[in-house]
Amino acid sequence: MPVRRLRIVLAEDAALLREGLVGILERAGHEVVAAVGDADALLAYVAKERPDAVVTDIRMPPTHTDEGLRAAARIRSEHPGIAIMVLSAYVAEAYVPELIDSAAGGGIGYLLKDRVGHVREFLDSLDRVASGETVIDPQVVRQLLGRRRDDGPLASLTEREREVLGLMAEGRTNGSIAEVLVVSEAAVRKHVGNIFAKLRLDSDSDRRVSAVLAYLRG
Repeated sequence: MPVRRLRIVLAEDAALLREGLVGILERAGHEVVAAVGDADALLAYVAKERPDAVVTDIRMPPTHTDEGLRAAARIRSEHPGIAIMVLSAYVAEAYVPELIDSAAGGGIGYLLKDRVGHVREFLDSLDRVASGETVIDPQVVRQLLGRRRDDGPLASLTEREREVLGLMAEGRTNGSIAEVLVVSEAAVRKHVGNIFAKLRLDSDSDRRVSAVLAYLRG
């Protein structure tokens, strides 16, 4: 069973995938109060139902560009208490800054469809987002980092600090980062301190992922 039963509005223009997600969410114990295929309907049902969470694709009718992402940014602005899970096949930059800015309070997720290996992984991520956490797919983080590789203070980071920054932005603890990189926790703490100093980020550990993501928005 989920951490808590969520009321969810789902937006996905592919009918088969939409129905599949409805089944997954309902079997997990959640209530899908609306399942729609375009951003206008998403906004309308969010305003009407005031769900706990929104799960949305990025590309939807009529232009199939960034309607879902624009809708998510608007929802987050107008209803900051609603958790947002973006589930897409693409890494998009337009309107991601607005979402990342709002992630200071948590409750934001961005997963890539073809990288969700198990249903449980998706459901666990949704639970975390609904609980106020920020969950960003590592590939999204890597692409954002890569696109900003030569921008300002980011260019001053060493390769190891870039690795640590990417793992931090995935939401990993110092202990988890140490395991991945096969180094001591003390070494990770030193790298984190250097990163915060070079990027002039808040050193509050409870907000470090949001701070990093806010920096990555450019």
